Amino acid sequence: MSALARWCVTHRRTVFVSWLVMAVGLLAAVVLGGTAFKTSADVPDSASSKAYALLAQMPGGASGNTLGKIAWQATSGSVTSATVKDEVTVMLDQIARQPGVVSVVSPYTPAGAKQVAAQANTAYAQVVLKNGADVDPIEKTVTDAHLAGVKLTYGGTAFDKKPTPTHGPEAIGLIVALALLMLMFRSWRASLLPLITGVAGVVVSLLLVVVGSHLFTLDSTSISMASMMGLAVGIDYALFVVNRTRKGLLSGMPVPDAVARAIDTSGRAVIFAGLTVIVALLGIRVVGMGVLTGMGAAAAVTVAVTVVAALTLLPALLGAFGLKVLSKRQRAQIAQGIVEDAAGVNREGGFAAVWARVLQRAPWLMAPVALAVVVVLAGPVIKIRVGDADASSDPGASTTHQYYAMTSAAFGDGFDNPLIIAARTPDPLSRQAFTALAGKLGSVTDVAAVSPVGTSADGAVRTVMITPRTSEQTPESADLIDRLRNDVIPAAQSGTSLRAYVGGKAASSKDLSDALLGRLPLYLGIIAVLGFLLLAVAFRSLLVPLVGALSNVTSILVGLGAITAVFQLGWGSELMRVGTGAPIQYIVPVMIVGIVFGLSMDYQVFLVSRIREEWAATKDNRRAVRVGVTETGPVIAAAALIMLGVFASFAFGGERIVSAIGTGLALAVLVDAFVVRMTLIPALMTMLGKANWYYPRWAEKNTPHLAVEGAPAAAPQSSATQPATGEPAATTVA
Repeated sequence: MSALARWCVTHRRTVFVSWLVMAVGLLAAVVLGGTAFKTSADVPDSASSKAYALLAQMPGGASGNTLGKIAWQATSGSVTSATVKDEVTVMLDQIARQPGVVSVVSPYTPAGAKQVAAQANTAYAQVVLKNGADVDPIEKTVTDAHLAGVKLTYGGTAFDKKPTPTHGPEAIGLIVALALLMLMFRSWRASLLPLITGVAGVVVSLLLVVVGSHLFTLDSTSISMASMMGLAVGIDYALFVVNRTRKGLLSGMPVPDAVARAIDTSGRAVIFAGLTVIVALLGIRVVGMGVLTGMGAAAAVTVAVTVVAALTLLPALLGAFGLKVLSKRQRAQIAQGIVEDAAGVNREGGFAAVWARVLQRAPWLMAPVALAVVVVLAGPVIKIRVGDADASSDPGASTTHQYYAMTSAAFGDGFDNPLIIAARTPDPLSRQAFTALAGKLGSVTDVAAVSPVGTSADGAVRTVMITPRTSEQTPESADLIDRLRNDVIPAAQSGTSLRAYVGGKAASSKDLSDALLGRLPLYLGIIAVLGFLLLAVAFRSLLVPLVGALSNVTSILVGLGAITAVFQLGWGSELMRVGTGAPIQYIVPVMIVGIVFGLSMDYQVFLVSRIREEWAATKDNRRAVRVGVTETGPVIAAAALIMLGVFASFAFGGERIVSAIGTGLALAVLVDAFVVRMTLIPALMTMLGKANWYYPRWAEKNTPHLAVEGAPAAAPQSSATQPATGEPAATTVA
């Protein structure tokens, strides 16, 4: 490792050019080839996917059209009056002429006679559009149509839009990170290094992901996961290497030696932490959803590139800046021949050193208090519901909520939540059974209406549409789906060849949620076991990795508990400008699990590797824990505060998914750093004493030595041999 670092310092121009050529080459490939992102979110063998397969056999079932609705309410007079009819008809005619519009069904025609709720003075028109049609002109037509005495709105599947990516939060997060780094390092060059390294790694990796979209099935949401994960771990990795380099310089090492020592210690920890996170991200495959597998793979690529950046680009940058990564006061101190203890043990006045002594005075008290904090914050996770949030929970001023409020008051809460029962009816007996089933659906609890049966050309497939009494996100809608699948349909199928399946947006959402929640515990278990095994091999211990693996899971549960409390239970969701409480969308827990595991593993590896390094040198457990907290505590705290700033900048963007991810990550990282890594782990390790380092003889013989903490540090040179200027001593490179 040290040889690699020295080569990068000596040949830094080659390193810079290599990174630049790689970035330009990938950018050219992206410009020439474009993107090829594809969505693969199907749940294998789900009831809803089987329903959609049957629907494709119906007339127009594979047409690729989507449905939108324009709704209006007469605020004066009647919605069926000639004046309102004439004004609205003119607007609908304009919409019908827009590109991509297949048809418009007006409530003022015989085909749309049921689209009027006279008692609520409300009506709506159905707009059928081709898949991918631009809806902006339609929205503009409705928005610009100022009809006298008529309130207009729009909604439906055709007008559903994926959140558009914004670079505002990332920019704010980077500004916050720079400010915190300046406070920590007192050198603008040192402060820029983690940001340059992190951003460079993210840019190159995202270009790789875009190129990879031509070779693998990747969803466009993979970019969000990859960029957030890459920025988080990239800054952290670089921060620890820069900090260790600065300590070497302050202890009197020449620049190449300090960089080599940092890479040989913190750099090894970066590799180990990165590999652990990569394997965990690839493990998302066990969840069994294509879109999540792609997200995990994209994030793994990003982590790998950021590790390479920390081991090559960062040493080259450190070599270029030399002693200028120190503050002016520190450079003057070195010029005067004043050096610090390389281990930093003598600096007993710092906050981390004081905190370490406080912990070791009463570890039996601090550990239970820290654990209680974690349990309380993670508590809400037991109520988590995964699913799609519908318009009923959107902010009151939003178009989507106004559409929901108008249509639900007129046509019921389940107006925009249709369920489809699609059935295979291969023979007369099964068709008779389906007819009987359709006749009984109206009496099922929470069913508001049943639409006529549809039949395929050969009669082998039949469908019926149900309108629930409740909106998509409610527990009652989920209960209705279960009731239909577990009771009503099995009873109708008994003794026949009839096979019926429930589809619809709510049914698909429920299938995705059930699949995720069913396999999320398995994924958590896998990464916990993975963390234990890798930490056991790295640190030659059983208790330390066991505590570390379990603590990683508790930090993840804190993040999930935070999003459950705020975004599902609604404890402050309106302050986040995302509306009221609603189920947690399935992409959020996976991102929380992946990113929090990555960061918590980073902090655990950096903390314990320093403790292990001191233990190997002194065999004094209390001293090792104290030195570990003293040395890594400030850096862990700074890294966590930087990540807090980055993630919190996403939390107040007003978009539910992004806000939930930002909030969950911000609280999880804060708790993990200050409560778990700087309090719970050191307190437990102090109480366990030498038992921390128990490792069975059979395991010692049969497991490889990873040497995460690197080789023992050599004694620093005397001050007389140190450079007295701000330039790196490049001539000392071997």
